[in-house]
Amino acid sequence: MPLLEREFVPTGWLSEEAFLAGYGAAQAVPGPLFTFAAYLGAIMNGWLGGILATFAIFLPAFLLILGTLQFWDSLRSNRKIKGALMGVNAAVVGILISAFYQPIWTSSILEPIDFAFAAILFSMLVYWKLPPWTVVLTGAIGGTLLSFI
Repeated sequence: MPLLEREFVPTGWLSEEAFLAGYGAAQAVPGPLFTFAAYLGAIMNGWLGGILATFAIFLPAFLLILGTLQFWDSLRSNRKIKGALMGVNAAVVGILISAFYQPIWTSSILEPIDFAFAAILFSMLVYWKLPPWTVVLTGAIGGTLLSFI
């Protein structure tokens, strides 16, 4: 996400507000990065751009699967490859935390009331097990109401 933001927002291809709106909406559905790629393509070049961006985001993974599928069982049982995959998983967790902090946290949590609202939304998702679309809708309505305070 930070890479996408640096490439799209400062160049003027997308406003910060449109970027964060699309990212927030993409979080409500499975596969947010794929959905976000389609959103970016559609914002920049209409439905044709959305289709092209969706194809482009899926193509590398598809080619990787196609190229390694016949070797996957032997790769999975290799101790060094297994260790490398664990390292890749740890790196992905770090990247996700970084993407959460910048731009999401730094542009959203500006005052204590923002933090309290985010904690309520988090509780709705994790503890009350409400569907993500409910949390996103509550966040959108609550965020709008908080802007009037």
